[in-house]
Amino acid sequence: MRLGSSLLKPLLAVAAVLAVNACGHGSRSAAYPDFADLVDVVSPAVVNISAVTATPPSDSETAATEPAPSDNADEQVPEWFKKYFDNHPEVAPQAPEDNAPESQSLGSGFVLWNDGYILTNFHVVRDAKEVVVRLLDRRQFTAQVVGSDEPSDLALLKIDATDLPVVKLGDSGKLRPGQWVLAIGSPFGFDYSVTAGIVSAKGRALQTEQYVPFIQTDVAINPGNSGGPLFNLDGEVVGVNSQIYSQSGGFQGVSFSIPINVAAKVATQLKERGRVARGWLGVVVQEVDRSMAQNFGLDKPEGALVAKVVANSPAERAGFKPGDVILSYDGQVLASSTALPPLVGSSDPGQIATLDVMRERKKITIKVELGKLDAQQEAQADTDTQPPTTAPAGPLGLVVKPLSDAQRRDAQVVSGGVLVDTVGDGPALRAGVRPGDVLLQIGGQQVDSPQRLAEVAGRLTPGVSVPVLVQRRGAPLFLPMDVPQKK
Repeated sequence: MRLGSSLLKPLLAVAAVLAVNACGHGSRSAAYPDFADLVDVVSPAVVNISAVTATPPSDSETAATEPAPSDNADEQVPEWFKKYFDNHPEVAPQAPEDNAPESQSLGSGFVLWNDGYILTNFHVVRDAKEVVVRLLDRRQFTAQVVGSDEPSDLALLKIDATDLPVVKLGDSGKLRPGQWVLAIGSPFGFDYSVTAGIVSAKGRALQTEQYVPFIQTDVAINPGNSGGPLFNLDGEVVGVNSQIYSQSGGFQGVSFSIPINVAAKVATQLKERGRVARGWLGVVVQEVDRSMAQNFGLDKPEGALVAKVVANSPAERAGFKPGDVILSYDGQVLASSTALPPLVGSSDPGQIATLDVMRERKKITIKVELGKLDAQQEAQADTDTQPPTTAPAGPLGLVVKPLSDAQRRDAQVVSGGVLVDTVGDGPALRAGVRPGDVLLQIGGQQVDSPQRLAEVAGRLTPGVSVPVLVQRRGAPLFLPMDVPQKK
């Protein structure tokens, strides 16, 4: 039977739509990877870790492991992953003979070398009296902590076993946002749980570990995943799952992993020496905002602004000055100040580093021989005494006075500076200067007395913005200040 043309055209149109939809569904299905074979291959090298830790009784113990309630979610401090291991609800720890309470920390790890070396997070085995490692085949071993490194939150364990399955290491430097990644661990004690997602960003800086440029992912990570591996689609480890950003203690779509390039170097040093040696430059840096960029002659906000040069440091010997903006480190451009510490920390002590610096609106190059981070010495307080006089408020709206010896020590100021006593209406107030700040510089000019402040303020060019360097709660801080026009 033949169909009339009036019926044939609609049927062909429907068939075409169905074909397109079928092709579309097929292409979408093909875009999602099948992780099953990958999991079968890599799981034997993943381990479960249980650490028994003696903890003194404390009324605040519960508060330390649960997020503090708040009517305003924005006011809550991020609850990092490591706070949620203690007092696991499924574990009833046995009391030791001395009746000191114990808690059990649960985490994950992976076999790095086949003669029994296992990598995990430091916070999983912190202060552990006993560490037990369980393999996929259910064998259990008591592990020895070979070495740990708190700044990177990594620890290397050793069990008495040979010919173990090991992970294959990838190159975390080649990761790109949007790539698929896979995590295997023991969230809440559920062994060998598999979760997947994508790389959200690279080079994230966190307050807890400033020497680690974290990989951010949306892989579901929960208590018990910590220390476990993050795999790429080639079955290579590209990160160590470490922390989550959460206001509830559970997964909220933002997870952080230590890049394997960083972790592998730390693990090698822990195996060889039991500790990690890091390079040390000896500067305190801060972010460069748009106002600061204009003040220092930059086309855009970038680099690391040197707020303080530590006394007797490699930076001081190389000639660094407060107000320098470090633009690159050994050829690697610094998009922000947080990029500098991981680069310096991953360098070896004694290494000669080349830094491009913006100083007084001119680009210069400084070479510096890095020191050793643990060799840092505290700056000695200046013992010079000054009379307790107070200068009247000037055009900046500041009332300042010299620093006493005790105030200088408390503020951690070696030399120079004046104590801000009062901040009246004026440019300094609008810039963010506060009473109690120690004023060190204005527009690159040192301030060491009320008279010197008046002299420097009187030479400022009206209508321009200048950097003001203060010491606040022991930390240096640059503030942009607009110099008012003369009336």
